[in-house]
Amino acid sequence: MAETVASIVAAHRAGEMTPEDTVARSFARLREHGDDAMFISLRDEAEARAEAKALRAKGGQDLPLYGVPVAVKDNIDVAGLPTTAACPAFAYRPQADATAVARLRQAGAIVIGKTNLDQLATGLVGVRSPYGVPRNTFDPRIIPGGSSSGSGVAVAAGIVPLSLGTDTAGSGRVPAGLNNIVGLKPSVGLVSTYGVVPACRTLDCVSVFALTVDDAFAALDVIAGPDHKDAYSRSRPLARLGAMAQGVRLGVPKQGQRLFFGDKVSESIYEAAIGRFEALGAVIVEIDIEPFYETARLLYDGPWVAERYITARSLIASSPESMHPVTREITLSGTRPTAVDAFAAFYKLEEVRRVADHTFRSIAAMLLPTLPTHYSVEQVLANPVELNSRLGTYTNFVNLLDLCGLAVPAAMRPDGMPSGVTLLAPGGHDAMLASLGRVFHHNTGLPMGALGLPQPPLAPHAAPAEGEIAIAVVGAHLSGMPLNGELRTLGARLIGVAKTAPDYRLYALAGTKPAKPGMLRVTEGKGASIALEVWALPAAGFGSFVDGVPAPLSIGSIRLTDGSSVKGFLVEALAIEGARDISEFGGWRAFVAAADKVPA
Repeated sequence: MAETVASIVAAHRAGEMTPEDTVARSFARLREHGDDAMFISLRDEAEARAEAKALRAKGGQDLPLYGVPVAVKDNIDVAGLPTTAACPAFAYRPQADATAVARLRQAGAIVIGKTNLDQLATGLVGVRSPYGVPRNTFDPRIIPGGSSSGSGVAVAAGIVPLSLGTDTAGSGRVPAGLNNIVGLKPSVGLVSTYGVVPACRTLDCVSVFALTVDDAFAALDVIAGPDHKDAYSRSRPLARLGAMAQGVRLGVPKQGQRLFFGDKVSESIYEAAIGRFEALGAVIVEIDIEPFYETARLLYDGPWVAERYITARSLIASSPESMHPVTREITLSGTRPTAVDAFAAFYKLEEVRRVADHTFRSIAAMLLPTLPTHYSVEQVLANPVELNSRLGTYTNFVNLLDLCGLAVPAAMRPDGMPSGVTLLAPGGHDAMLASLGRVFHHNTGLPMGALGLPQPPLAPHAAPAEGEIAIAVVGAHLSGMPLNGELRTLGARLIGVAKTAPDYRLYALAGTKPAKPGMLRVTEGKGASIALEVWALPAAGFGSFVDGVPAPLSIGSIRLTDGSSVKGFLVEALAIEGARDISEFGGWRAFVAAADKVPA
């Protein structure tokens, strides 16, 4: 049965399902699921089916989200439906879609309704709404996570394969961790927030929930892009998905800095996730995470709470009793910081940003728990502020530091609840995180959401796209090596790892800085198979890259074990005189690793 975005689109195009039947299936599943707190408002089913039928009639088959039902968090405008932000007294009826929603529709998606949330997107728990508490899809006693509670459970329960949330402090990641789904938080400004009720306007992101990373990234590809209507929109190019780089360096907190608040199960699952990434070829690097924790405390203890007050001030002045008491208390705290407090916090943030920048010079991404533990609805209602703050341990600092994030499932706990991890990287590296996360998620073998269905096979990314040229690298341009940044700066993406035919010898060249190997083609069958990476380089950057290749290296054709050829690095025969033949190691990475183990 088609459940993912990719499989639904394929089934529609093949005529195996119609978009109107898929939309009808979403409404039927919602009725069967019986959670009245999941959605705040729904479209008329006949109207949504008619829109899907019209899409088919006018030939929308080539659209990337052709006939895919989606849900939208109710702080994001959808024309024809009220926007409440889970506060009836705040509600209004927008005349137009938010930019992100408009782009989904232009791509062929069909909106079925608006989902519940922590009021005014204030909270990570999912229980602060007059419309009820959406049920966690694994245990109704446990919180669903927030603030994008309804959007998270709608995907996990299979009502829709795709939904929009928002994320200021973790609202697009915590529900994913609690419901065994993927939560993608884009780089700040990558997706327009025009038509989104602000929480903290300078930090807000529109987020995506899906059953797989590929589905989430397909949606991001549709909704990303600058928007002149949003003053905080940025022009941030979005790369394509690629392969997981071998030797990618992932930062994890030092022992003693990992916070789980006594939850030994969450701690052990996180340790296992680190080990899984290592088995997939990652290099784990312990980092000092305390500056990131310090940044997290700035979000609610600093002046950014004042941004929440800006949105709610008229409501507080006219009808304070209409707000959820916890939301009102948090929002009113935004009136207390002074301009002096604000500038002191801005100065502190800039200092921590420098520390974060330094940290990311030695790692490609951070690997963290999505949340340190989970709590029951009863526990959160009894202690709403402190437990909410704990849930933001690994999420609150992310947007302040302009990081992108991807939350993926990691394992199921013995108590039947899911547990996940989150990858974080500097803004602009969304595709890199997705390329890592998709491999990890698939490797877990976990079923999708609460559906109990297996994940589909990973789609291959072994060929360059139109406008790209494949190039093989064997030495200092490999992932994690000193010159890899030259490729990334030119917009290259890793599309696979391979080996040469056994017709090459690899030499450690003398006197090169940084150290480089040279690969020489020899008589057929007289060489070795040398490990390499194949990158897809935009045609516009290929010429400048080749021009920068220093002698005695050059670009030539390299034959691979499958008989195909690819452009790549070779060395002139004269340059190997006196050079060490390291072919026995099978590649430069293995040679460097062996050399690092030799005592100085």
